[in-house]
Amino acid sequence: MLRRLLPLLLSGACSLSQAAPHITPDRLQILANEPFWLSLGHYERGTLGGWRSYVDDDEYFLAEHGEKDPLAELRATIPALYRDPALGDRHPQCLYPARTRWLRDQLSLNDLPKVNCAEFDTWYNDIAPHSTVLVFPAAYLNSPSSMFGHTLLRIDPVDIDREGSPLLSSAINFGAYIEGMDNSILYAWKGLMGGYPGLFSLMPYREKISEYSRLENRDLWEYRLSLTAEETGRMLEHVWELRQIQFDYFFFDENCSYRLLELLEIARPGLELTDQFPLTAIPADTVRAVKDAGLIERIDYRPSREHELLARVAPLDSHEQGWVQRLAEDDTVLQDGEYLALPAERRALIQDGAYRLLRYQKSGAERDAATADRSYRLLQAINRNPPPRLDVQRPLLPEDGHRSRALLLGVGNRGDRAFAEYGLRMAYHDLLDNLDGFPLGAQIELGELRVRQYEGNHWQVQQFDLISIRSLTPRTRLLKPWSWQVATGAERVLGIDGKERLAGYFNGGGGFSWSLGEGLLGFAMGTVRLEHNRDFAAALSPAAGFDAGLLWRNAAGNLLLEAQGDYFHNGEVRRRLSLSQQLELSENLGIRMSAQREFSQWSSPETEVQLQLRWYFY
Repeated sequence: MLRRLLPLLLSGACSLSQAAPHITPDRLQILANEPFWLSLGHYERGTLGGWRSYVDDDEYFLAEHGEKDPLAELRATIPALYRDPALGDRHPQCLYPARTRWLRDQLSLNDLPKVNCAEFDTWYNDIAPHSTVLVFPAAYLNSPSSMFGHTLLRIDPVDIDREGSPLLSSAINFGAYIEGMDNSILYAWKGLMGGYPGLFSLMPYREKISEYSRLENRDLWEYRLSLTAEETGRMLEHVWELRQIQFDYFFFDENCSYRLLELLEIARPGLELTDQFPLTAIPADTVRAVKDAGLIERIDYRPSREHELLARVAPLDSHEQGWVQRLAEDDTVLQDGEYLALPAERRALIQDGAYRLLRYQKSGAERDAATADRSYRLLQAINRNPPPRLDVQRPLLPEDGHRSRALLLGVGNRGDRAFAEYGLRMAYHDLLDNLDGFPLGAQIELGELRVRQYEGNHWQVQQFDLISIRSLTPRTRLLKPWSWQVATGAERVLGIDGKERLAGYFNGGGGFSWSLGEGLLGFAMGTVRLEHNRDFAAALSPAAGFDAGLLWRNAAGNLLLEAQGDYFHNGEVRRRLSLSQQLELSENLGIRMSAQREFSQWSSPETEVQLQLRWYFY
């Protein structure tokens, strides 16, 4: 707090300071309860009453307990604005331009001292804010921090569409600040538990374009907002106030998307966007909230480098894609007689595909002379024989997919026992859910609880999954990604005495997926499992196994045929064969039919069938 208090202490000793006007307590209380003042302090109602600020940094507040007392912070701010102008860039008017502007308007503070805020003025004028674009980099499963997507804001100067390039604009980003090199598992855990501070940053938009669409191969969606130049400027003033100010950061609620919604509430008071996300703030849901508020004027799509490559080579047959691969590895193929015998229009596609493949393979790698020379010679060939304009088909808007939370209601039979099943999934999407707005073969589920009621009013927890992620990305002639999965939680398994046991588990695996036709994926993975089961002598029992199957996108919905097996070190062997089909009744309503047969070394086989209604909401 010393940095913020120092100007006040210095100016308090100066004879040139002006006296702040007297404002009645009633007027101060009214202002302290104004939504805009509460937004400037990032206040929310505490669980037990009172206020607390999302800001986790004493440097931000002028009052001793300003983080939990909006009135005290207001009382400290008003006289601070009258401190000695000689403080310059350290003056509270310079540190808090958004507060200053609002209080001057609300209280008609026409006698405020004139302060030269050279640092702020230079920063603000360099950005030249005029309009705002909400940017949504789509989900990227291979990065734990990006598996739900991300949002940021782009600040454009005037006439950006006619006289400039968005690459010259600035980007406002909120993210976890990470020191050191935490591995992916530790990163995910600390992100869940709030183990990282969150910070706002402002950087050139071209850097974010490079990071997301090039290095991480993520599509970018750009939503131009209807904010006026004044509203955009007001928001940017508040961003200045938040420089190097720390917030708590949580993946699922106090994250990038939630913080940016708060900025939009600063830009246009009265939006009340954050009220819609009391528990989780999934980026696609926050984009939908912005659209529902009527803020979006235009949507632009920037495909990732991977999608551009796939679109370019899509017209080529397997033999021609082989030329793409060879040419990317060795540009002397350009002089090969067999290659030159190909029609010029096919060579144009092959050369452009080879160049894009080479750039894709080198994404994120250090520049080397050999690659640069090979790229240059490919570009020369492309210029001599240019391909047709690349047209990447725009996919369905991500915010137009199903809602993130789901209620589950099922009925079925297990053996000779009937049951009803009730469930809730906090987020987000599994392999069988409505595919609109999602890639085939992607699954991210969090916090799924299923409870069963058997005949005789016998209730039991059937399953509780903390997290379940599956990435089934098909291999092609040119791209050869891994498929993988990871899940942890508790589930019912067959026990020694024929009864089901609730066992804690961690399961992971890796392998490959293949496209077997339009909308048809085949996959095969080796798996490992750690299980805590009271039937086992060890506290944690390991198993090796397999997971293979077919995923088919058909006219009715999605179908999954899957075979799984686990071979434990203690001799227990489990296998399961399952078949599930989801029927899509509407965007947010589906019926899922499933049947499975389970086998265990220690108990008799069990057959289960179920019909489940799934309602997607929130």
